[in-house]
Amino acid sequence: MKYLIVFILLISQLTVAQQSLDELLSQYNTRSIPYISVEGLRALQMNDDIVILDTREPSEFSVSKIEGAVHVGFNDFSSDTIPEEIADPNTPIVVYCSLGIRSEEIGEKLKKAGFTNVQNLYGGIFEWKNKGYPLLNEQLQPTDSVHTFSKSWSKWLKAGIPVFEKNSN
Repeated sequence: MKYLIVFILLISQLTVAQQSLDELLSQYNTRSIPYISVEGLRALQMNDDIVILDTREPSEFSVSKIEGAVHVGFNDFSSDTIPEEIADPNTPIVVYCSLGIRSEEIGEKLKKAGFTNVQNLYGGIFEWKNKGYPLLNEQLQPTDSVHTFSKSWSKWLKAGIPVFEKNSN
């Protein structure tokens, strides 16, 4: 009986954590760009035709990235930053940022530019790392570090090493 109670408590904590991420994303996102799970992206990574776009800032991208990701940024994003190799507007594109908030906005801009197959990585690079998937640093070596922007946003990273500016909250 004691094990059953412990199991139920663990499951309820996982459910609350997932609901919290759902609530956070609902607060900021409109779901105008469909989500793809980290498991779904991992499966698609085996397909050479997919394009993964990192919509974080250069300081974040320099700490770690998902393998194969192309940096397009957020603040300076424009149609000029869309990689030239995406000639076909039906090319599968997955956008990501830290949690999936900024990437939705970039996904909307891609749709306006005529791209029809854009998905937003649910939970972003944080969820990718939380699920145990690999990241690469600037030297393309495996890393556990993830730029979390600030201490307060670090709570969403459950696995890995949070990196942020010392003077940020």
